[in-house]
Parts: sequence; C-alpha cells; structure tokens
Amino acid sequence: MAHVGELERIYDAHAQAIFGFTLNLTRNEADTHDVLQDLFRRLATRPETLQGVRDERAFLLRLAHNLAIDLMRRRSASEHAVEALAAEVDEIFAPASDPDEVVFRRQLAEALAILPEEQRAVVHLKLWEGMTFERIAETLGIPPNTAASRYRYALDKLRARLRPVYEEIQ
Repeated sequence: MAHVGELERIYDAHAQAIFGFTLNLTRNEADTHDVLQDLFRRLATRPETLQGVRDERAFLLRLAHNLAIDLMRRRSASEHAVEALAAEVDEIFAPASDPDEVVFRRQLAEALAILPEEQRAVVHLKLWEGMTFERIAETLGIPPNTAASRYRYALDKLRARLRPVYEEIQ
C-alpha cells in the first residue's frame, strides 16, 4: 500500500492535468472520474508502479490514456458508446465573458470532439501539456513521427472547420 503523503503529492502535482487529458479523450465527466479513481487506486495498491519512472507526469498520462481506451472499448463492445461519447461535447474551456469568444470556444470544443481519439490525444498533450513530440510519443507508446503527423492532420482538420467561425467573428 502506498504512503498516503506520497499519493497526496502525486495527486496535487498531476490530477488536474490527468483529468483534463482524460476528459478530452472520453468526452464524459463521469468516465473521467472513473479513470482517475482507477489510476489512483492502482497507485495506492501497487506503489512500485512509479519506481524508476523518469518522467512521472508522462507516465501517469500514458496510464490514464490506456485506462480511458480500455474503458471506451468495454463500452463500445457492450453498447456502441464510442459514437455517443464523441457526440457529447463537455465544456473543456473556462467560461468566457466575450460572446465571440464563447462561440469560438464552443466551436473549438465541438471540432476537437470530432477528431479521432488518436489525434485528439496528441493535440491535448501538445497544446495543454506543452509536451514535445518525443514526450508525446513516449507517453502514448507511438513513434515521434506518428505523433507529429497526427498533430498536423488534426490541425488541418481544426483549421478547415474553424476558419469560417474565426473569419465571422473578426
């Protein structure tokens, strides 16, 4: 069993980033809480999990990614929920007071929701976590070139979808 103080430190240092990343993947707050709870339950029962880990945050994000994918696959197999999750657009941005910004953020959240999960994961890690493609590759278990190409494809899709909204509010 992991020491409570160590779990608190890990939670304080990484839970917000893990939550945001997982919410962006699952598109469902309840599922995100389930993944976060499962991740910390695993750390509590198997404290050796983090021994020898070079980049704690990247490792935890990878673990959350794997848990989220497992959860979505289980749901898909039983109730074809992947499409339903992609259709839900939870608010992933802080509230804005400028009406144009509100519209743009909503459109961006919807555009992110329609990206394939693999591209959405890379975009989140690059933009919200500020990771390099090498760190993203390590986190997701993919080659760095794959991470970079997924990012480029995602940006192309986001640009195409958001250009009319951006031009309208300018």
